[in-house]
Amino acid sequence: MLSVENIDLYYGAAQALKGVSLTAEAGKVTCLMGRNGVGKTSTLRAIVGQHPVSKGRITLEGEAITSMSPHQRARKGIAIVPQGREIFPLLSVKENLETGFAATSEKTIPDSVFELFPVLKDMLRRRGGDLSGGQQQQLAIGRALVTRPKLLVLDEPTEGIQPSIIKDIGRAIEWLRDQGTMAIVLVEQYFEFARDLADNFAVMDRGEVVMQGAREAMVESEMRAHLTV
Repeated sequence: MLSVENIDLYYGAAQALKGVSLTAEAGKVTCLMGRNGVGKTSTLRAIVGQHPVSKGRITLEGEAITSMSPHQRARKGIAIVPQGREIFPLLSVKENLETGFAATSEKTIPDSVFELFPVLKDMLRRRGGDLSGGQQQQLAIGRALVTRPKLLVLDEPTEGIQPSIIKDIGRAIEWLRDQGTMAIVLVEQYFEFARDLADNFAVMDRGEVVMQGAREAMVESEMRAHLTV
């Protein structure tokens, strides 16, 4: 569904990505791993259109999206749950969820959002800023799901989250994958969480993909070697 082909990305004169290629298929979780600063978030920014690439091609369902703006990509079916969540603290939970309407013709919140995260239904009138960090993460994922995405991109969804909610998020990602209609790209530092969820891995180092393959073909010790400082 998603194909990233040989992309380069620069911040000024500094090259952040060098010939990065990866794919993500519907009904599967593709996990992007690596130490801090190796280009994982830059790859996500390239996918969702937050930063232009200087070389290469990105397609979604065979359609070139390389030159599309972020809002155009959102309307094509790409949703991101950013690192740090970026919910609107002064808006209610309901209003935060409804901001997802901007990327879709649908103007209802899917029942699946509340089935996956019941706490959101109980807190619809609460301000986003009054929620705990874990609840805000659930809200950020719920907001992305309101857009009915074909591709869901999650940037370190377990960062700073309590263990009980990490389990809830893992179960939600499993459920979304098992529906078979959505491709999921996950950036994650928590190895055990990624190992249990991912169907495919791409490991990055210094702006390049240095290991890539299906979970059963990857060697855990070699992957871990690229995750330690």
